[in-house]
Amino acid sequence: MGAGHDHGHAHGAPVTGTAAAAYRGRLRIALSITLTVMVVEIVGGVLADSLALIADAAHMATDALGLGMALLAIHFANLPASANRTFGYARAEILAALANCLLLLGVGGYVLYEAIQRFITPAGTEGGLTAVFGLIGLVANMISLTLLMRGQKESLNVRGAFLEVAADALGSVAVLISAVVIVTTGWQAADPIASLVIGLMIVPRTLKLLRETLDVLLESAPKGVDMAEVRAHVLALDGVEDVHDLHAWTITSGMPVLSAHVVVRSDVLNAIGHEKMLHELQGCLGDHFDVEHCTFQLEPSGHAEHEARLCY
Repeated sequence: MGAGHDHGHAHGAPVTGTAAAAYRGRLRIALSITLTVMVVEIVGGVLADSLALIADAAHMATDALGLGMALLAIHFANLPASANRTFGYARAEILAALANCLLLLGVGGYVLYEAIQRFITPAGTEGGLTAVFGLIGLVANMISLTLLMRGQKESLNVRGAFLEVAADALGSVAVLISAVVIVTTGWQAADPIASLVIGLMIVPRTLKLLRETLDVLLESAPKGVDMAEVRAHVLALDGVEDVHDLHAWTITSGMPVLSAHVVVRSDVLNAIGHEKMLHELQGCLGDHFDVEHCTFQLEPSGHAEHEARLCY
């Protein structure tokens, strides 16, 4: 930047670490539980000839892969920044969330397809065994959900894992209901119907997570940050004439950032100094908006005309 351009950084701390890092241990426990239940349900599905159990086990397999990717993403996301990667590998967390979405959509499609095939070619499902293994899966999933409940509110990566486990828990409920129906009535169609329910539960939640993930990758304004309101707050400061090149985006969960060029009257800058103006800007945004890192460039009137070709 040329002479007379100042930068302010809110909070005074580097942008490091991710919201998901605090839940690494809980993700590991959830991964162990998921792998164990997956094996149990595969065995149960084969013994009971239950598509619902096999479908839930297949979902468990993608959950295990998703949890593993979430843990790997946390590792990379918390590596230190370098000269070439100034924000480090923080976006790895968002890429993992995107991969989880694709996996979930694939599993949902697979379960729906297999359920339709089971309607065409009915099978004899053992309701009693199905109920036992479905109950084991439900208990295990509830434990994992409890572990991830808090973290899913703070991290898209953890939320992806949470939604996968939640879908599994609902799937286990569907398995139990279908097993009870088969035991009490002998109606074998309950098994593929439960599989359809599992598939239909997966897709809507996955699409919601996918939309949030794409918003981060497309650098949309952070959720809850109204850019018109941000602009109004900055313009309300004494001496501020204009704001341009105002941008806000999210590096990864828990890392919203903002940058802006602020045009200030020269007499005001001469009277209070650049440092005080930067402090006022930081205080203005820090008190009203949840933004992790702010960068401001102070400019005299008319300066924007000289950078019209360089800024957007």
